[in-house]
Amino acid sequence: MKVLVPVKRVVDYNVKVRVKSDQTGVDIANVKMSMNPFDEIAVEEATRLKEAGKVTEIIAVSCGVLQSQETLRTAMAIGADRAILVETDVELQPLAVAKLLKAIADKEQPQLIILGKQAIDDDANQTGQMLAALLDWPQATYASKVEIDGDKVKVTREVDGGLEVVSLTLPAIVTTDLRLNEPRYVTLPNIMKAKKKTLDNVKPADLGVDVTPRLKTLKVTEPAKRSAGIIVPDVATLVAKLKTEAKVI
Repeated sequence: MKVLVPVKRVVDYNVKVRVKSDQTGVDIANVKMSMNPFDEIAVEEATRLKEAGKVTEIIAVSCGVLQSQETLRTAMAIGADRAILVETDVELQPLAVAKLLKAIADKEQPQLIILGKQAIDDDANQTGQMLAALLDWPQATYASKVEIDGDKVKVTREVDGGLEVVSLTLPAIVTTDLRLNEPRYVTLPNIMKAKKKTLDNVKPADLGVDVTPRLKTLKVTEPAKRSAGIIVPDVATLVAKLKTEAKVI
């Protein structure tokens, strides 16, 4: 079984992002970048399925700038066998990424695509669903457990108020949630091995995909600063403030 795992290069989750002074976007100059955490979980899950003998090949894919090769090398250090970079400097929106991934899937013919449920930079949570629609494949989102049995994949997914178990017929798409697994620590020997693995570089035009943005970002602003909390002397004062100041009762 061949598995495709899309990964995205994003600002590291430990970094406090800053909005540009002209409010056109987030400042990423000289900022540490890393693999989207949900995508890292996806690579780890694919690797575990391979170690269990359910998967024969893992292909990591990234769409974006040339520096995304670093992200793909990390994916190969975790366990991916080879990687494909769709290189472009154009701002990629979810639909464009889904179309690029569809083109890759049509070429590689994977039986399973595992990707993060969302990226921590735009929080769109759309690519997996759009890709499923374009490929006309069954999908299971927010996966907290993935089990493969023959031509079926059973996915335990997190829903409001509990868990839901669904069974999909392969080929299928699964998007990962935080509780699916904990990615392994990438060791130096595996990093060195990843440097020798195949990394192909293609352009959107090679795949016949138009990635021109369809949405325009008008303005990006930081969240409003929260005012400091106060201590009230008694319940009566608390109720009065909730009524007159907070206006929530």
